Amino acid sequence: MSHHKVIVIGSGPAGLTSAIYTARANLAPLVIEGEPSSTSDQPGGQLMLTTEVENFPGFPEGIMGPELMQRMREQAVRFGAEFLTEKVTKVDFSSRPFQVWVREHCHTAESVIVSTGAQSLMLGLEAEGRLLGHGLSTCATCDGFFFRGQEIAVVGGGDSAIEEATFLTKFATKVSLLVRRDELRASKIMQERAFNNERIEIVWNTVVDDLVGTDKLEGAVVRNVKTGEVRTLDVTGLFVAIGHRPNTDLFKDVLDMEDNGYLITRPGSSYTNVDGVFACGDVQDHTYRQAITAAGSGCMAAIDCERWLEAQGTH
Repeated sequence: MSHHKVIVIGSGPAGLTSAIYTARANLAPLVIEGEPSSTSDQPGGQLMLTTEVENFPGFPEGIMGPELMQRMREQAVRFGAEFLTEKVTKVDFSSRPFQVWVREHCHTAESVIVSTGAQSLMLGLEAEGRLLGHGLSTCATCDGFFFRGQEIAVVGGGDSAIEEATFLTKFATKVSLLVRRDELRASKIMQERAFNNERIEIVWNTVVDDLVGTDKLEGAVVRNVKTGEVRTLDVTGLFVAIGHRPNTDLFKDVLDMEDNGYLITRPGSSYTNVDGVFACGDVQDHTYRQAITAAGSGCMAAIDCERWLEAQGTH
C-alpha cells in the first residue's frame, strides 16, 4: 500500500494539467493514467485519437494530439509527478484517507482529482478505428477547418448534430445531415436553423453501414431504413454527433452525477459532493469539451485541492 497527498485519476489535458500544478506545489501526485488497450480511459485521453491539433494556444503551426499529451506528461514528470500506467478498478471515498484500487493493490490519498474524461459514442463500424482523425471526426470545432470547400456529412438528429452541421457550413460547400428517423430530436429553434440553412441537406431515415477509404475517408455507404436502398455518399468528411458518454461508471453511488452520468461540481469550482475529491475536464463538462477548457479546469482542480489540503493542515 502506498500513501499520497494527491492521486489524479486520468491523464488527458485536465489530469496532466492538475498533475503539473500539484507537482509544482510540492504535493508529489500519483497519476493513475489508464491502460493503453482501453478506449475509454487510455493514457492521454481523447487527444491520443486525434491527428493535428491547431487550436491549442502556443502552437501556431499546430501539433499532433499524441505529441501534445506526451509534452504535458513530461512536464508533470519534471516537477515530480509519479505515473502508474494501470486502470483504476475500485474507489472508496467514504472515509479518509481515500482508497483507490488498481486490481488487488490499494493506494491511499488525502485527496483525489478525478479526470477520467468522456468518450464520443461511435457507430460501431470496423473502419472507424483506421479512419478516426483521417476524415472521420467527432468534433466540428476541432476539425471543421480541415474541410474547407469539401462536401461532408454529419450523423445525428439532436441539438449537438445540428450545432455541428451549422458550424461546418462555414467551411464545407455542402453538409448532409444523416438522420435515422423521419424527424429531428433537436429543439425547435435548432430545427429551424437546419431547415433555413441552404448548405444543409437533411437525409431522412438514413444510417451509415460502412465507410470507404483505407488511409483517409473517401465516402460513406448509407442505407434508407424504410426502403432498404443502399448508396455511397461521396463525402471526404464524416462527423459523428450521436452523443458523448462520461467515464464515470467507477463513481456510481460514490459521487453525485447528473442523469447523463456527468459528475456534478459546485458552480465555479471543481469541488464534488465529497470533501477532498475534485473533478475536472470532460468528466464534468458536457458544454465545451475542448482540450484548452479541460486544461483550464485541471488547473482549477489543482488549486482547489492544494488550498483544501492546506486548510486541513496536511499540505
